Formats: sequence, C-alpha cells, structure tokens
Amino acid sequence: MTPSTPELFALLDITGDDAAECAVLLAREPNDHVQSALETMRRRLGTFPVDSVATSDITEPDWIEALLRFAPVVHDYHAAIGIEDAVSAASLADVGLQMRINRRVHGRFGLDTWGWLTLHMAGNLFRLGRLQFHLIRDVRNVTTPGTPTPASAWVLGVHIPEDGSLSPDAVDASFNQARSFFSRHFPDKRATVATCESWMLDPYLVERLPNSNIASFARRFTLDRCTDAPTDAIYFTFRQRGLENLDKLPRETSLQRTVLERIDDGGTWQLGHGHLEL
Repeated sequence: MTPSTPELFALLDITGDDAAECAVLLAREPNDHVQSALETMRRRLGTFPVDSVATSDITEPDWIEALLRFAPVVHDYHAAIGIEDAVSAASLADVGLQMRINRRVHGRFGLDTWGWLTLHMAGNLFRLGRLQFHLIRDVRNVTTPGTPTPASAWVLGVHIPEDGSLSPDAVDASFNQARSFFSRHFPDKRATVATCESWMLDPYLVERLPNSNIASFARRFTLDRCTDAPTDAIYFTFRQRGLENLDKLPRETSLQRTVLERIDDGGTWQLGHGHLEL
C-alpha cells in the first residue's frame, strides 16, 4: 500500500521546510528523468551493489523526487525479507538527515548526497544503533562470473552517521547488533570482516587526539592503506565543501583545531582504509 505523504515523510524523517519542498515535488507527474532514475533503482534493488549511482543527465531535484517515490518500494522489500520495521525506518531516515545537512552546507533545499542514498535504495544498507552497515561482496575475493558467490566473499562496510556519540559502549552495541542482525537475515551471506574507509582512520588523528572517541573507534581497525582526501575532514567536521576561507572556520574544539592546524602546516588529510574481524 502506498503511504500517504505525512506517512512517507515520517518514514524518511523529513521535516519543516524540507517537507514542504518535497510535497511540491510529489504533487507533479514524474517526468522522463525521474522515471529513468526509478528504473535504475528498481534494477539495483536486492543486488548488493558496492557503488552508488553516478549519472550526470538527471538533475538533483529529479533525483530527490525519485528517491521519495522509491523509498516505499524499499520499505516493502525490507518487510518482504523479514527486516524489522524499526530497522527499515531507521535506515531510510538518512534521507531526512541528508536534507538537513544539505541546508547547513548550502543554505537551501537540496540533496547533493543523492548518490550516497542510492545505496540505501538497493536494500542492503542498514542503520543498526550508532552505525550503518552495508552488506556487499568482498572485492578482494572475486569469483568467476556465473559461479555462486561463496559465503566467505561477503563483508560489512561500516559507515558513521553524524548524529550521536562514538563512545566505545555505543559502538560495541552497534557491532553486536550487526552480528545478530546479519546472521539472522542473511545467513547465506556470512560476513566475518567489516571494512571502513574514513578520514577518521587517518593515523594523524589518532596521534593528535589519542584519548578521543574517534581515536578509540579508529583503533578497532587494522589499517590497510591511506589515500589522500584533502577535503573530507573539512566537510565532515564543518560541513563545508572545498578548502576556501578556512580562516573563518571556528577553532572552538580540539577536533576543529586539529583539522585546521594540519592544513595550516601544509599537511593533507587522508582517507584510512581499514578492516576488523567481526
């Protein structure tokens, strides 16, 4: 059954001015670009894609409309495979959170992270407590095309929503929930390894803030490699795109000072790629 607009917005945690703007999009007939985006998401649903959708011929508003229209399909898919309603809602609520972040970054309605949300719409990314977990095939264990994927070829990608504490207790609870959840709902896709790619795994951060919750989180992972990501720390700390006007950013917390001082000193923030045994 198609939810009403208020029910949809409650499911996606869309509020305030964002809800009003989304209602305008839903009041119109879907155009060809929206239909194309919907078809793309239909093809991906239940297929465990690693990457988000990347396309340049569909505008941001059309993607927003498509995500709104497709979310109930994902919610129904979750129900059909036995996913608890609360978990489905918590996972899809990232749509509303990303809209609120967009307002902070750009000062307007929009969704510049629409590509990220196409992963949610594939039906295999779940918010479990503090963290999000993305069940995907392990690219390090690729099978021959046309052959079954062995259980050992699955991993959980770990993502860190901005809301909430990264306290050790909260993270422990989230991992414990994930172990139970995926073994129960995806017993044929047993993941024994979790991976994370984040600026929070940059060793510089652990060195400079050794007693922080971020450092505690990073130390859970074995660091495999690092790659340059000059703007990630700025975006996730200050919600600013790019490296302009850094002198105008606040330096009120130890994290803010650490992020900016590294750049002041000529350094480059990196993306840490790590893994841990579940």
